[in-house]
Amino acid sequence: MSEQTKTIAVMRYRPEQDSEPWLQSFEVPYRDDMSVLQALQYIRDYLDGGLAFRWSCRQAICGSCGMMVNGVPKLACKTFLRDYPGVVRIEALNHFPIERDLVVVLDDFIAKLESIQPYIVPKEDKPLSEGETLQTPAQMDWYAQFSSCINCLLCYAACPQYGLDDKFLGPGAIALLHRYNMDSRDGAAAERMELLAAQEGVFNCTAVGYCSEVCPKMVDPANAVNLNKTAVARDYFLRFARPKGGCK
Repeated sequence: MSEQTKTIAVMRYRPEQDSEPWLQSFEVPYRDDMSVLQALQYIRDYLDGGLAFRWSCRQAICGSCGMMVNGVPKLACKTFLRDYPGVVRIEALNHFPIERDLVVVLDDFIAKLESIQPYIVPKEDKPLSEGETLQTPAQMDWYAQFSSCINCLLCYAACPQYGLDDKFLGPGAIALLHRYNMDSRDGAAAERMELLAAQEGVFNCTAVGYCSEVCPKMVDPANAVNLNKTAVARDYFLRFARPKGGCK
């Protein structure tokens, strides 16, 4: 009995010789339990050692292997060939410059990530001798869902607004920003709110919601955006409600 194969059409782009991306087809031995990532590894190991793509953990934890599979943002390690009856088309993530083949340039997202201060900024200086800053399970529940983000960028590839305007802070960064703003131990919410209220902040979102649909960790970045639209609007109107000079 002959071995089953699957046709994999892979985006290729080598800047030193290609003027634009193009598709190259490979025949890959097919098994029912074979992931898209395993298919790419087979191509690189046995058919074309020059194929470039990112991967690390193979367990949907590191977020490295995000790519477009038949036009949908997916983690290659969590996506299986058995779910695609015909040719499987694999391309670099939408809305990002391509560095080589399936590898995209991350500089814009990294800059956005750094801008939100994705770490706990203590509300006040506290000597180590006073012990740790405690938090109740109920306080953790406020942000737990949004802490599951693995920076895979699938939400950015799904976001039509980011595709139109890359100045938009974007769903992933906003979800992580929300995670830290909701943390009872953090004291930098006011600084982060300035980013949300800016022109490229939450109101740039057009509420499509596709970002949450493709999220492999059910972070629901669209909900984070909507919650912060409300927070920004509330802060804006409270400025007029507060007496001049502050409360006395």
